[in-house]
Amino acid sequence: MNRKIPEHPPDSGLPSPSAISEFSAGDRSPVSFAVFALGRSHRALAAQMLREIGLFAGQEIILFQLWDRDGQSQNSLGQALRLDHSTIAKSVKRLEESGLVNRSRSQEDGRVTLVSLTDEGRAINERITGVWQRMEEITTRGLTDAERSELIRLASKAAANVDAELK
Repeated sequence: MNRKIPEHPPDSGLPSPSAISEFSAGDRSPVSFAVFALGRSHRALAAQMLREIGLFAGQEIILFQLWDRDGQSQNSLGQALRLDHSTIAKSVKRLEESGLVNRSRSQEDGRVTLVSLTDEGRAINERITGVWQRMEEITTRGLTDAERSELIRLASKAAANVDAELK
């Protein structure tokens, strides 16, 4: 199917014509496509930047959670990040193999696995925070303060709408 994609001004905020032609869903569901396209691009850039410090995309989010509250159960990490048990278990195992976290059994309930930062896991905080600051700069490049605030407001509102439908 060859369709003529209209050109948009570079600062219009609309997906690029090449992005729209890549996925026909952009025609049918422009909001969902824009969210998908941003998420895909953001994750790809994060993966590229995190790879340079030896992490897979998504592992840094677990570390952010632990920097805020160390010693969480693996289950609570999965719930907070909306990850299923096998996904969080695999990610935590990789972090443990990298020497960034330790897993141990809870003294109160031996069925519960606790995840704690190692000294190395604490030390990598600055590097990961730097990656996320750079990601923030790239993602919001060219946005005014008002647009940035509006993006946060609208994205949060849309996320709450979607979260309300999750079972």
